[in-house]
Amino acid sequence: MLTVLDSLHHIAATMLLAVAALLPIVDPLADVPIYLQLTAGLQPAERAELSKTVAFNSFLLLLASTLIGAYVLDFFGLSIPAVQVAGGFVVCAMGWSLLHRPESPEAQSRATAAEEAVADRLRRRAFYPLTMPLTVGPGSISVAITLGANPSSNVRSLLITAVGHALGILVIAVSVYVCYRYADPIVRKLGETGRTVLMRLSAFLLLCIGVQIAWNGIHGLLASAFPTVAA
Repeated sequence: MLTVLDSLHHIAATMLLAVAALLPIVDPLADVPIYLQLTAGLQPAERAELSKTVAFNSFLLLLASTLIGAYVLDFFGLSIPAVQVAGGFVVCAMGWSLLHRPESPEAQSRATAAEEAVADRLRRRAFYPLTMPLTVGPGSISVAITLGANPSSNVRSLLITAVGHALGILVIAVSVYVCYRYADPIVRKLGETGRTVLMRLSAFLLLCIGVQIAWNGIHGLLASAFPTVAA
């Protein structure tokens, strides 16, 4: 029988495990330049308000992936490698698009005007692409599903574990909000040239991450289909 102290210890350990597993993958600080680029048509105050929605969406998505993700995949007959392949292609497409955005003043001004014209649409699309796959991508989802893939044997332990996961994911969501909320001053310190370089570099890294995620999924599918070849 678990005592209160044991329960608190279990919650703390589960929370720290969730933070340690998810924070390096979500890495909201690295997503700041891309977040600014995708919301270039918004005013700073609007972007700050949008960061609350993205953080809340990220919390719900990660929590749902942890608590019921494995059951959903089983219901549809899907595997984590399949999710990684599909998600990896989506991340690649986003990285490729950002990498080839115009840089000349005329083209940039036209792009900015177009972004302002669709600012309302961007706000409505706070879930895609700002929450998924930018903030919570297939890598984060697969890790969250893995965290919740081994449920406890009794209801009390299951609830305690769920509380620990929820607190850990809350820490991740708060870090997302802080990084996106103060995205402007973070990037402004770099100057215009540094901002452009950082955005292009971030877009290239996003493309590479997408390729790596897709390859991990392909490797997992090949390993399940051809065990001898994967070995």
